[in-house]
Amino acid sequence: MILVIGATAQFGRQTVEALAAAGRPVRALTRNPQAAGLPEGVEVVRGDLTDTATLAPALEGVSELLLVLPYGLEAGPVLTEAQRAGVRQVVFLSSGAVVEGAVAQPDVIAAYHARVEEQIKASGLEWTFLRLMFPAINALSWAMQLTSGDVVRGPYAGASASVVHEQDVAEAAAGVLGTSGHAGRAYELTGPQSLTQGEQLAVLGGALGRELSFEEVPDGPVRQQLSQFMDGDFINALLDLMAQTVGKPAAINDVVEQLTGHPARTFDQWAADHAADFS
Repeated sequence: MILVIGATAQFGRQTVEALAAAGRPVRALTRNPQAAGLPEGVEVVRGDLTDTATLAPALEGVSELLLVLPYGLEAGPVLTEAQRAGVRQVVFLSSGAVVEGAVAQPDVIAAYHARVEEQIKASGLEWTFLRLMFPAINALSWAMQLTSGDVVRGPYAGASASVVHEQDVAEAAAGVLGTSGHAGRAYELTGPQSLTQGEQLAVLGGALGRELSFEEVPDGPVRQQLSQFMDGDFINALLDLMAQTVGKPAAINDVVEQLTGHPARTFDQWAADHAADFS
């Protein structure tokens, strides 16, 4: 049995769907099973990572575990319960910001994910890390602005990324879970092309049949505004990562194809898949 923790979050939900479509036994952990809306055949169980008493029943009979954590939540309690339950393998959706072997990580995003990686390594469980820098789904943040016009305003129009379709992340995770040859590996997931934010917006405009434009604004007010709703250090780290990519094409690899058997989906495909989200 495969347990997906974070089963109703982005990437977790898609992985559950990919596993179910392949006919593999999958159990989904969620705080609210009635509202999960997962495919038929998926065993949905109630659980809360902040309430360890709910974890032991969810882990009963589980051999493989996918861990999709919200930023800041520690993995210690679930790893302890996984050890007790006899879980063999844990796959963790980590961050591409992690610097392998660094004494000190460059920012809070990298530091958090590196800390969870170390906790997993120390657990004695067989582990695989899927590191993701900029998912394509981040472009959904433009939807609100595009309801009232054809201009997106934000910092770093020239920030580059090899954005990854969430379905590719899910299929990569499904390809690793319960299969051999991945123990002790950290995979960097990329998309098939490097695109700036401005180029991504142009692609999205093509999918929507609209001529969209990116208007660059100073990052200071954006940092201040976002920090009212989210952790300030996290926002600064995220925008700093974007700033570092301006004028530097993003790295591209074929890891998605290695793990899934097909080339990584393009941003054009992502835009077509999500056109309704911008209507």
